[in-house]
Amino acid sequence: MANSLDSLDKKILKLISEDARIPFLEVARECNLSGAAIHQRIQKLTNMGVIKGSQFIINPEKVGYETCAFIGIYLKEPQAFNEVVEKLKMMPEVVECHFTTSVYDLFIKVFAHSNDELLNFVHKKLLPLGLARTETLISLRAFERQLPIQEE
Repeated sequence: MANSLDSLDKKILKLISEDARIPFLEVARECNLSGAAIHQRIQKLTNMGVIKGSQFIINPEKVGYETCAFIGIYLKEPQAFNEVVEKLKMMPEVVECHFTTSVYDLFIKVFAHSNDELLNFVHKKLLPLGLARTETLISLRAFERQLPIQEE
């Protein structure tokens, strides 16, 4: 897939990943193309699955979520992967879920309003899923960013 991206695609991706609200005409000016050509390129990248959409990024702390944690999950029954993942999808606190090659069966990212709320989440929502145990790491957040696009 990455090999099918040319330098223009990468330049467009770099521009729109730095500012999702950048007008297509500004992208066109930066790339020395017409607005219609940029629109077609972005549509092509979307159809290829390179661009998965656009969204506003909400600062969790500004809306009351003081605690960010990563939780490693050990399942009692590893064949319950899919069932547990489907239940995790129903929990709004869980914003990411990953199958891993580490000692964990699953690794999730969770937001809570407080450490107490995080504790309640683990005891009342996670453990009833049939887990052997969990390991929780509270994040003190250093930074977060989009995957940088390297132009050729």
